[in-house]
Amino acid sequence: MRQSTGSIWLVGLVVAFMLIFVSFLSLSLNYNKVFKIKNEALSFIEKYEGLRDGDKGAIKLINNYLLYNNYTTMHYCNEGDYGSRNLSSTSLELVSNSKVKYYYCVSKISTKTTNLPKRSKYQVRFFFKFNLPVIGDLLTFNVFGESIDVNYPADNLNYKIG
Repeated sequence: MRQSTGSIWLVGLVVAFMLIFVSFLSLSLNYNKVFKIKNEALSFIEKYEGLRDGDKGAIKLINNYLLYNNYTTMHYCNEGDYGSRNLSSTSLELVSNSKVKYYYCVSKISTKTTNLPKRSKYQVRFFFKFNLPVIGDLLTFNVFGESIDVNYPADNLNYKIG
């Protein structure tokens, strides 16, 4: 009888370590996917010198890239940011309600100098969920990124204040 209760405890311990291992693996794979998406979005912004909307702008390229990579995570953006609620759209909308979920968030920050008065950079935020196969979605995490300075941005987004 003693051996059977001892082996049940050992099986429970093995299951617990397996759950920890699968959780860590799931978390690292999701983070890696979103980190790659964030870097590609920043390269689109830098290549096209801003977030121009329309069919030939960086917003459409970012949204198509997200659709191609099956990115489906949505979360809340801060007020004053720009976000995308529809990946088939070619424009961003100003976040005025922090209770609405978006696929990603973008902030335009002024870094102007005396020589370059329209200099700015962009901060993007993507989301990923920590989910386990049996339990489901547990937490949502943010992945932040920042572009290099763009001298004359080719968009009409407002600068974030504050």
